[in-house]
Amino acid sequence: MAIESNSQLLVDALTRERDTYLTQWTRTVTADLQGRLSTTELGRELGELYEAVVQAIAAGGLNGGDESFGEVRSLLIELSRNRARQGFTPTETARSVFALKEVLEPSLSGDEASVRAYLRFSRILDDLGLLTTEAYVRTREEIISSQAEQLLELSTPVVKLWEGVVGVPLVGTLDSARTQVVMEKLLQTLVESDSTHAIIDITGVPTVDTQVAQHLLKTVVAARMMGAQCIISGIRPQIAQTIVALGIEFGDIPTNASLSDALRQALKEVAKEAEDDAQGGLL
Repeated sequence: MAIESNSQLLVDALTRERDTYLTQWTRTVTADLQGRLSTTELGRELGELYEAVVQAIAAGGLNGGDESFGEVRSLLIELSRNRARQGFTPTETARSVFALKEVLEPSLSGDEASVRAYLRFSRILDDLGLLTTEAYVRTREEIISSQAEQLLELSTPVVKLWEGVVGVPLVGTLDSARTQVVMEKLLQTLVESDSTHAIIDITGVPTVDTQVAQHLLKTVVAARMMGAQCIISGIRPQIAQTIVALGIEFGDIPTNASLSDALRQALKEVAKEAEDDAQGGLL
């Protein structure tokens, strides 16, 4: 009975003082966010959340884990995701919930029944504040992962150098994830451009060890399966010495010191293939 009376007391207070509480809550959160969101937008968000909280307490009492709080949790998760995308901190996001405690405290700190209701409701708001932090962190992780993938795409361009010849200028470390992106983009470009030769330029790769060599070989093998011949360019003196010292063998894969030398070789092979096709046509 005490629990029910606490819930009813809180519902009555939240309903009776709705406009006052909501205005103070919006004003407090607006100050915390330093005006980076409009009062109108905040009022709308907090208004929906306020109504959902009142309905949840009326339906399920002061039990934050009750199904009646499902709508409240959904709204808070969406609010947290928006805050994460907008660049707010997790503290600023959680404060949007905790600020309601500050608003209610003065009017619910009088008689014993009001204090009990306030304390129980405060524990619910604490749990909901933690929920916003969890949702915020998950969203930020998704954003960071997406940005990392986008950067990976930008850092591994495949360009058409000439009719029948594409180039892959690599800059930075070549790891397994990046190798996969390189292979996918290279194979796609070979098909789209109907190219028969690919130049993989490693001028911008700081070091070549056994692992990097294996990644390069995987890319070459994948391209060859598509019927394209590969040339590796950008073999600087230091890189050449390292490759020899490690006993790395590129087999029958042509290598060149510079991209211009590799392009010259590729164009000669393209021209020869065109000539052979022409002679075959005459026969």
